[in-house]
Amino acid sequence: MFKLGLTGSIGMGKSTTAKMFMKEGCAVWDADVAVHGLYAKSGAAVAPIEQLYPDVVINGSINRDRLRQLISEDPEVLKKIETIVHPLVALDRQNFISAADAKIGVFDIPLLFETGGDTYMDAIACVYVEAETQKARVLERGTMTEDQFETILAKQIPIAEKRAKSDFVIETDTLEHACAQVQSVVKAIERQINAGSRP
Repeated sequence: MFKLGLTGSIGMGKSTTAKMFMKEGCAVWDADVAVHGLYAKSGAAVAPIEQLYPDVVINGSINRDRLRQLISEDPEVLKKIETIVHPLVALDRQNFISAADAKIGVFDIPLLFETGGDTYMDAIACVYVEAETQKARVLERGTMTEDQFETILAKQIPIAEKRAKSDFVIETDTLEHACAQVQSVVKAIERQINAGSRP
C-alpha cells in the first residue's frame, strides 16, 4: 500500500478532502476517529487512563471535557496520556494497513508533522486555504471562540511550513477545485506505483 499522509491546519477542509480521496477508491484512516474509538466504552485506552486519572472516566468511557480540564491545569497530564494513546493509535493504524486492500491508503492526521508521523509516509498532501477563509470556517461552526482558535493555531506548525514540507498541496477554496486536485494527486501516485517509484 502507498501511504499518503493528509494534513493541514484546523478549518482547512481536511475531512472533506479525505472523503474525496475515498470516492477515488483510496482507503482512508482517520487519526481522530481512532482516538475516539480508544476513548469510547471498552476502548483500549480507558483502563490505563482510568488507573492514572479515575475522575475522567464516566460510564466506562473517557470524558473528553474532563480530560481537557485536567490537561489545562497540569501540562504533565498530556505527556502521560500521550504515552498511553500514541502506541495504541499506531497499532490501530497498523491493523488498518494490514486489513485494507486498496493500492493507496490516505492517513488523515491533523498533527502529522508535529508528531513525526510524516516519517512513516510515502508522500504528504497538505490541504490549504487562505487564513481569512480558515478563520471564518472555524468560527461559523460555533464550537469555539476566537481565542480558542488562536490557541490551537499556536500549537500547530505554521501552514506555510507544512506546505513547504509536503509533496502535494490541495487548495480547498471550492469543492470543485479541491476535487480536481485530489483526482490529479491520485493519478500522480498511481503513475508512481506503476513505475515502482516514490516521490
